[in-house]
Amino acid sequence: MIRTELDRELQRLQDEMVTLGSKVSNALEEAVSILRRQDLEAAERLIAADRAIDDQRYAMESDILTTIARQQPMATDLRTLAAMLEIIADLERIGDYAEGIAKITLMLGNEQQVPPIPQIPRMVAKAREMLDRALDAFLRGDVEVARAIPAEDDIVDALYNEVNQSLLDMMLQDPQKMEQANLLVWVAHNLERSADRVINICERVVFTMTGDMHELA
Repeated sequence: MIRTELDRELQRLQDEMVTLGSKVSNALEEAVSILRRQDLEAAERLIAADRAIDDQRYAMESDILTTIARQQPMATDLRTLAAMLEIIADLERIGDYAEGIAKITLMLGNEQQVPPIPQIPRMVAKAREMLDRALDAFLRGDVEVARAIPAEDDIVDALYNEVNQSLLDMMLQDPQKMEQANLLVWVAHNLERSADRVINICERVVFTMTGDMHELA
């Protein structure tokens, strides 16, 4: 009976984690879309919606700790719950990065046209792809995939460097755009950090399945 209850609770928590991951992934994409459209009202809504992500993270944290205390899981089950505590924290931080991009949109306003920066949509697409695969690897216990994903962070880093160079060129050509360029650098920074958080998730997959905890990048 106890084993059945633990299995049921683990499944429920994993389902909630996937839901949280989906919310965060969508928020990241929406934040970039809002920036492109310079939609200030949508930016305000995204900022307000981040509270729900925070609340879900803390509710899950409480449930996980309660499950550990009541069920006293061992071995892989305990590592799974411990890993989930770290993963939901990383997901919440990615949500914060999306919120940060929305705040930058408000700071930029709509008086000046935001220049098209093609690398930014590519960064968010890659970060989301990595996140989706990392969470799927956790659910399936796929250590091989979890170990492979971090190498793809080099793609995000390269795009980030391209954004920095592009915005530096913009500032040199028109010093009056320095403030705007600096804000857009922070957009790219938030996306780069989001991909770094995915690496953390991959490390937790490996830890859950093997008990081995080390950096993958």
